Amino acid sequence: MPTASVNGARLNFVQLHEGDGASEHLVMLHGLAANLAFWYLRYAFEFAKQFRVTVFDLRGHGRSEMPPAGYSPASLAADLSGLMDQLGIAKAHLLAHSFGGVVAMRFALEHPERVGSLVLADTNIAAVRQRADVSAWGHAQVIQNALNDHSFDLDVHDPHFGLRLLTQVSRRQLRGIPVPTEIMDLVNPLVGRAGGRTAAQWLKLMETTAASTELMGNDGLSLETLRGFHFPIMALYGDRSPARLTGTELLEVWPHAVFRSVRNGGHFFPTSRSAEVITACRRFWGIDAQRLQSAPRAGEAARAHFRSDQIFEEPNGWYFQTRESPRVGPFPRYEEAEAVRRHAVLNVNNVNATP
Repeated sequence: MPTASVNGARLNFVQLHEGDGASEHLVMLHGLAANLAFWYLRYAFEFAKQFRVTVFDLRGHGRSEMPPAGYSPASLAADLSGLMDQLGIAKAHLLAHSFGGVVAMRFALEHPERVGSLVLADTNIAAVRQRADVSAWGHAQVIQNALNDHSFDLDVHDPHFGLRLLTQVSRRQLRGIPVPTEIMDLVNPLVGRAGGRTAAQWLKLMETTAASTELMGNDGLSLETLRGFHFPIMALYGDRSPARLTGTELLEVWPHAVFRSVRNGGHFFPTSRSAEVITACRRFWGIDAQRLQSAPRAGEAARAHFRSDQIFEEPNGWYFQTRESPRVGPFPRYEEAEAVRRHAVLNVNNVNATP
């Protein structure tokens, strides 16, 4: 794979697109303990039909170099800027998961003119983590009970709970100590065939570099500064994710943004619900993004709302749900669920229109 030397670190990246028609760039950022495969395996080839796609490993992750320092959100945003410079990307749409969204927003604060649009998938920010009432997260007590039952010295109310959890689970995984499913679901990159290697790399990052200190520092993203984002934004949050607390706060910050709930989704819904996320992104970059670039209509409420799609994906297929009908499915493909939903809605409308 190609690499680029950026700010003293060798960054691993991949670029792809289909044909010569795509002119706009899309850069995708993964979260902590993950790597570019997070987006590459399920998303890059799909989005390459529309964009010139770039995915890369953050420093200290994947095949990128692991220097002693440079892991603060500001430094990682500078890495993103430097990589785009080297690749000749003047402006790009950004798609980011979890901590990758923090990096993307830091980049956007400093270079708003270089952002075509921003899609956040379950990103949490320090300004909310440090003051949020975690008990509002419906699964907080379930997770805390599981932690207590399995002797994890962790508190879900800790603003850096996620980072500390990654470290403790990594240690247990390398020692062969079982971790309950409900906890492993919160640290998805450590699951699977490459889990042991990922755990070892994460511990090396935490124990041999300044990352543990720099990642826990202030990310510089206050709610007030984020109000300055005027480019199109879509924020996706899982119903069952602790990051949803940040999503709720951002509703007041970005009245022009699109907010979507992923039904029954956890923090890593992009890995388990990829078709649903791809569909939402394509719609956003088409109709929704065009709407967001126009002025609000007179009298339109200056407040965003979370919306759930009537058609949604679960492990065994696609379902739809309307006000008039309970959950219907499963269907093997989105298009089939949409066709049946349209037929059901049409029938209801015809019945209502009958004198």
